[in-house]
Amino acid sequence: MRADKARNRDAVLAAAGRLFDAATDPDEVSMDAVATAAGVGKGTIFRGFGDRRGLIRALYDGRVAAEFDALGPIEDATGDPGAAPADIAYGLLVRTWRFKERNRVLALALEREGYGSPYQNESYDSLHAQLKTLIAHTRGTTNADFVAHGLLAAVRSDLVEHLHAHPDTDPEAGLRALVEGVFGTSGTEPER
Repeated sequence: MRADKARNRDAVLAAAGRLFDAATDPDEVSMDAVATAAGVGKGTIFRGFGDRRGLIRALYDGRVAAEFDALGPIEDATGDPGAAPADIAYGLLVRTWRFKERNRVLALALEREGYGSPYQNESYDSLHAQLKTLIAHTRGTTNADFVAHGLLAAVRSDLVEHLHAHPDTDPEAGLRALVEGVFGTSGTEPER
C-alpha cells in the first residue's frame, strides 16, 4: 500500500472513530463529516472503503482485533489457563458486553448498516465457536450450537443500547445468571 494511501486510511479510521465515540446515534456520523474530520475528500473514503458500511466494518473489525485477538486460545479469556468452561464463557460474554458498551454507537451502526444480520461476521463466528466448544465440553454436543447463539443474543448491540438507558439493570449479574443456567455453575468476575 502506498504511503499516502495508508496515511489517508489511518486518518479516515481515526476520524470516524472519534466521531462515533462522540455520537449518541449512528445517524449523526455521515461520510461528509468523516471526510471533513479526516481532512480528505469523500471520494478518498469511497475508494478506500467502498461505502459507509465498509468504513464501519473496517473500524469495528480493527477495534475487535485489538480487543479480542490478544486473548489467544479460549482458555486465556479469564487469564487463567486452568479456568473452568463456565468461567471462560462468562469472561467472554462480559468482555463482549463491555466492548460493545464502550463502542455502543459504532456497534449499533454496524447492526443497522444491513450486514444482513449481526450473526454474519467473523467476530460473531469466533465467539460462537468458542462458546459452542465450551458448552459441548460441559453439556455435550446436543443443542450446543443453539445454546451458544442464545448466549450471544444476550450481548447484541441493540440490547446494550436499550439497557444503556436503564442504569439500574446489572447486565453482568444477568450474564452470570445465564452462564449458571447453561453450565450449572457460577462464573468468576473477569478483570476490567
